[in-house]
Amino acid sequence: MRAAMIARREFWGQRPIRVVNICFLVVFICSVLLTWRELVVLEQAYVASQRNSLDNVATGFDRHLQYSVDKLLFYRNAMHFALEEPLDTDVARQMLRDFAQQRRESSWQLLQNNTRSMPINGVSDDFVSQSPLLNRDESRLPGELSAALEFGYLMHLSAGGRGRDMQQSTWYTSRAGFFIASDITRGTPSLLPRYYHQVTRPWFNEHAGEYHRARGVSWFHLYDPARHTRTVTASVALDYQHYWYGVLAMDFPLQTLDRYLQRVINEDEQGDIYLFDSRLQIVAAAQDAPPAERLFDPVQQAQLAHAIELAGEGGLRLDTRYISWVKLSNFDGVLVKVHTVEQGMQGEFGNITVALLLFWTLFTAMLLVSWLVIRRMVNNMTRLQSTLTWQAWHDPLTRLYNRGAFFERAWMLARECEQQHKPYSVIQFDLDHFKNINDRYGHQAGDKVLSHAATMLATLVRDGDIAGRVGGEEFCVLLPDTSLDEAANIAERIRARLNAREILVKRHGSLRFSASFGVSCSAEANNYNFEQLQASADARLYQAKQRGRNQVCAR
Repeated sequence: MRAAMIARREFWGQRPIRVVNICFLVVFICSVLLTWRELVVLEQAYVASQRNSLDNVATGFDRHLQYSVDKLLFYRNAMHFALEEPLDTDVARQMLRDFAQQRRESSWQLLQNNTRSMPINGVSDDFVSQSPLLNRDESRLPGELSAALEFGYLMHLSAGGRGRDMQQSTWYTSRAGFFIASDITRGTPSLLPRYYHQVTRPWFNEHAGEYHRARGVSWFHLYDPARHTRTVTASVALDYQHYWYGVLAMDFPLQTLDRYLQRVINEDEQGDIYLFDSRLQIVAAAQDAPPAERLFDPVQQAQLAHAIELAGEGGLRLDTRYISWVKLSNFDGVLVKVHTVEQGMQGEFGNITVALLLFWTLFTAMLLVSWLVIRRMVNNMTRLQSTLTWQAWHDPLTRLYNRGAFFERAWMLARECEQQHKPYSVIQFDLDHFKNINDRYGHQAGDKVLSHAATMLATLVRDGDIAGRVGGEEFCVLLPDTSLDEAANIAERIRARLNAREILVKRHGSLRFSASFGVSCSAEANNYNFEQLQASADARLYQAKQRGRNQVCAR
C-alpha cells in the first residue's frame, strides 16, 4: 500500500502535465470522431449519388444496346423460320440457278439487280474445300441461300430506320462460302479478301460448337484491319437441327459509343465515364476524358479487376479518386466512372465538406492555442514543484537521496524483494577522519571530499541500486537481488576507488582519503527488515573502524 501511494504521488504530483494532455486529447478525439462521423455520412450520400448516376447511364446504354441485340436475335429467328420453310418464288429459284453457274468462280455476287434485297456475296468451291472450318453441304445449301435472301429483305427494310441503332453494319457470314452485309453495295470488288477476313476473325471461330456451347450473344473488342480501327462486335451463331450454318454479327463503331458517353458527361457534368470490356481494356470514353493508360497503374488495375469480379456494381477508393462501376446486361463489359477530388469539391457535397472541415480546423486551432497556454502554465508549476520536491528528497551537496527519502525508497525496495523472494544487501560506509579534514583544511575542503565521494559512488552503483547520504559523512546503499559476497565485492571496489585518488583541496595542496564499510544481507537470517539490516551494516562499519579503518567488514 505504501509503495502504491508513492507511485501515485509521483505520477500525479510530478507529472500533472499528463492530466492536461489527456484532457485536451480527449476533447480533440471527440471533435475528430464527431467530424469524422459527419464526413462518413456525407461520403455515403456521395457514394449513393455516384452509383445512382452511373446506374442511370448504364440503364440508358443498355437500352440502346438492347435494341440492336434484339434486332440481331430477330434476324436469327427469322433465318430459323426461313430454314424451316424455304421460299419457293421465282426470285429464289433464279437465285439458285445463278449460284449454280457462278459457284466455281473465285468470287461471285447474287441478286445484283434485286432492289428489294441485299446482294449475296460468295467465294468458289475450291476456297471452301481448303478450310476444315468451312463446309458447303449440298443438302442444306439451297435452304440456307433462301434464308439469306429473306435476311437481305429484312436488312433492306430496316436500312431506313436506324435512328436508334448504334451499330455500323450488320452481316451474316456462312460456313458455305458466302456472306451478306449491310455495307456491301452491288458490284463491290475484293469479295474474296472480305470473306476471308470475316471467317478468320475471332468472333467467327469462337462460335464453333466445341468452343461456344452456350450459343448466346458474344462480344469482341478487336482491331479491325479492314477498317483500320478498333470495333466492338456482337455475334451470335446460326444453328438449325444441330448444324452450325454460320454467324450473324453487328459492328459498333467506337466513335458512336464515345459520342454517347460524351453526351452523358455533358448531362452529368461531373466525372469521367469509360466503357471497359471483360478483360478490363478500354473500349470507349468521353472525348475530354484522360487517356486510359494514365487511369490506373498495374496494382490499381488488379484491385479494380478483383472488385469487379466479386460484385456486379460497387465503388472503390484509389488514391484521390472514387471509382464506381456497374456491369452491363447487354454487353460483356462494365461501365466505370472516375470521380476525382477536384471534381467532387466543385459540387454540393464538396461545398458542405469544405465548410465542415473549416469549422473543425477553427475549433482545433482554438483548442491548440488553449492547450499551449495551459500547458505552459502547468509546466511552470511543475518545474517549481519538481524543484521543491527534488530539494526535499535530495541532499544538495552530494545530489544523493537524503536520509528521509532514502529510507522511504529503501523500505519500498525491501518489500518488493521480500514479495519476490529475492535477497537484498545493505552497504553502510563513512569517511575516515573526516573531522580532521574539516579542521585542517576547512569546511570547503570537507564539502569537496563529500561531493567527490558521492560522485564516485554514483558511478559505481548499478541500475536498480539506490544510494543516499544518511549522516554527515555517512552513506548507505541498498542493492536489490544481491548476495552478501556480491555486495562485499561491490563495497571493496568503492573503497579502492575512493582511496586511489587524490583531490585538490587548496591551491597548492591535495589529500587522499579513505572510507570504512559495513555490509549486511537479508539472506543471512532470512530477515527483510531494512532498519535491522541497516543497523547490522552500521555495526560492522564500526568494527571496520576498530580494525584500522579503510576496509570492508561483511561478517
